[in-house]
Amino acid sequence: MKKLLALLLPLLFLTARGSAQTTVPQIRYQSVPDFLKLPPDLYFGEVAGVAVNSKQHFFVLSRGNTTGPAYAASAAQLLEFDPEGKFLREIGHNLYAWSYAHSVKVDSQDNIWVADKGSDMVIKFTPEGRVAMVFGRKQEASDEETAPLKHPKPPLPPEDGMFRQVTDMAWDSAGNTYISDGYINSRIAKVDKNGNWIKSWGEPGAGPGQFRTPHSIAVDAEDHVYVADRGNRRIQVFDGDGKFLRQITIDVPFDANARPAMGSKPQLPLTGAQTMAPGAPWAICITPPPRQVLYTSDGYPGRIYKLTLDGKVLGVLGESGKQLKQFGWIHEIACPSENVLFVGELLNWRVQKLLLEPGP
Repeated sequence: MKKLLALLLPLLFLTARGSAQTTVPQIRYQSVPDFLKLPPDLYFGEVAGVAVNSKQHFFVLSRGNTTGPAYAASAAQLLEFDPEGKFLREIGHNLYAWSYAHSVKVDSQDNIWVADKGSDMVIKFTPEGRVAMVFGRKQEASDEETAPLKHPKPPLPPEDGMFRQVTDMAWDSAGNTYISDGYINSRIAKVDKNGNWIKSWGEPGAGPGQFRTPHSIAVDAEDHVYVADRGNRRIQVFDGDGKFLRQITIDVPFDANARPAMGSKPQLPLTGAQTMAPGAPWAICITPPPRQVLYTSDGYPGRIYKLTLDGKVLGVLGESGKQLKQFGWIHEIACPSENVLFVGELLNWRVQKLLLEPGP
């Protein structure tokens, strides 16, 4: 009976969520051992972000160089590596915005952008590593009311230009920046290339255009905005003005005996937040044109999915674990080409370089 339930559980879960895509190929891949080479006295913490620029330099945003008490510590460090994985420099050492690292991206001009969930700020660095623009504002250390952000219900209304636990950013062809904001405000903000606030859209909820932790964001060559609505277990797609276009859900059979990277196995189907549900998007990345595909990852069972931009799953790879080719909560994916991925993992404190065999 237990074996029968193990086989039926994924199908019951998928039936509860919608139609399953039953024929999904496994993607063959390799992980490059010891790809990034840190100096002897430098260490990663939880790797929250990884990004690649036009020169194939790698930027790793880690919850390393941690200082302060166990709670309310500062935990963010931005490191740059050359194409061979050799350490080059630290960017923004002891920066005022560093609090709790969440994501790093590189735009088309090789500017480096960081979202810091703890300080509620987004920072734009020049390619040389100097601060070019800042968005949002850190809580004042002198204010006696300064404390972790509250989660009142109903939530407080968001303010233009301010964020509450911001998560990620992406850009369209005109240089507008889209910022996912985030764990509390549950919206998308849009600013122009000069840093002027244009608009925002979204609110907490599960309907079209509503979010439960917009956790990662990407823009395709047609300037469509893809939002990893992690807590609702879906990717929502919008035009540049915030008009809802469609949603993508990932329903791929999985082994009900799959081990989680940490904690108890989720009891499926989940009620409430779907963060640990199979197919819930933690990270999304879209490859460069002309052929664009979308990669996303989940926390359980710990896989990476390759999709067309209209949501068809082309293949799947990986599982939870601590060895090479296994993953511990992939938090960000960089995809400079269709068959080369860089994944930053929270639980394993590392970046893996994955080489995928060509497929569909």
